[in-house]
Amino acid sequence: MVNEALQRVPNDNGNKYIDEVNQIRDSLAIMGNNSTAFSLPQGKTLNGKEFVSFLQQILEALNKGEIPSTGSLVEIFNKAILERCLKVYKEKLEGLRLPVPVEKLQQIHEVANGEAKLLFDKQHFGKHHAVQSILKLEDEITKVYKNFLLANEYQSSKLCEARFSECEDQMDHLQVLKLPSMAKFNAGFFYCNRTFVMECVGPAKERYDHRMSKMLLKSRALFIKEYNNKLFNWLVTFALVMVVLGRFVIKFFLLEIAAWVMFIFLETYTRMFWSAESLYYNPAWHIIVSSWETIVYSPLLDLDRWAIPIALLLLFWLFYWRCFARRKRGSRSVLPLYKNSHKNSSRPRSD
Repeated sequence: MVNEALQRVPNDNGNKYIDEVNQIRDSLAIMGNNSTAFSLPQGKTLNGKEFVSFLQQILEALNKGEIPSTGSLVEIFNKAILERCLKVYKEKLEGLRLPVPVEKLQQIHEVANGEAKLLFDKQHFGKHHAVQSILKLEDEITKVYKNFLLANEYQSSKLCEARFSECEDQMDHLQVLKLPSMAKFNAGFFYCNRTFVMECVGPAKERYDHRMSKMLLKSRALFIKEYNNKLFNWLVTFALVMVVLGRFVIKFFLLEIAAWVMFIFLETYTRMFWSAESLYYNPAWHIIVSSWETIVYSPLLDLDRWAIPIALLLLFWLFYWRCFARRKRGSRSVLPLYKNSHKNSSRPRSD
C-alpha cells in the first residue's frame, strides 16, 4: 500500500514541481522500507503487563501523530498540491477587474474550477485520500468564490451609486438653466442615461436601473412643468427690453413696433383666457417655442453658457456706437473739408 501511494507521478513535460514531488516520494519510500517508529524488543520476552504498556505507547504515539502512517503522509503531500491548485484558481479570478456581470464571473469561476481540478487529478496521491482532498478543494474554492461574489457586489454598488449621483446632479443643474431650453435638457437627459447604461455593470445594475428610471422621469416631468412658465416670463422680459432698445438706444421704429406687438399679445392673451397655461396649447406658441429653441441652443452655440459674454459684447458695441461713431459723423458735418474750394468761389480776389 505504501509503495502504491508513493509511486512516481508521470512528468512528460518536465515540470520542475513534479520532479521535486517525485524525489520526495522516492525518499519516503526508502525511509518507509528501512525504518519504523516502534518495534518489538529483540531477544526479550514480554509479559502481559509489559505488552499492554507497549501497546498504550503505540496508541498514544499514533494519536499524537508521532508515528507517520500512509494516510498521514498522503494527506501532507495532497495538502501542498491542494494549496497549489487553489492558488491557480485565485489567480484566474484575480485577473478580473471588478465589477463584472454575474454571468461573466460565473463563467470565469467554472473555467478556473476546471483547471484547478484538472491539476489536482494529475498530481494527487492515493485514491481514498484523494477523494477527501478533492472535497476539501471544492470547499475552499466555494469560499473563495463567495468572497469574490461579495466583492463584485460591493464594487458594482459603489460604481452604480457614483454614476447615479452624477446623473442626479446633472438633472438638478438642468432644472435651473438661466435660459430654459428643452433641446439642451433632452441632450443632457440622453447623455446621462447612455453613460449610466454603459458604465454601471454588475449585480447592482438591475436595482439601480429602476432608481435611475424613476429619477429621470421625475426630472423630465418637473422640467416640462416649469419650462413654459419660465419661457413666458423670458419672452415678456425680452419684449420690454426690445422696446427700450428700439426707442432709446437703436432708435429703430420697426423694432420697437414688433416688440410692442409681442408684449401686447402675451399680456392680452393671458388676460383674455385667464391663465398662461391656455397659451401653451396655441399653435402660435409652438412656433414661438421652436424659434426660441433654435436661438438658445444648437450644436454650435449654447446661449445659456455664452449669454453673459455676448450681452457684455453687445453693450460695449452699443456704447461705442453711441459715443464715438456719432461723434465722428458729427465732427465731419460741422467742419467739412472741401478740396479745390477756391475754384468754385465767385468772389474776386482783392489786390
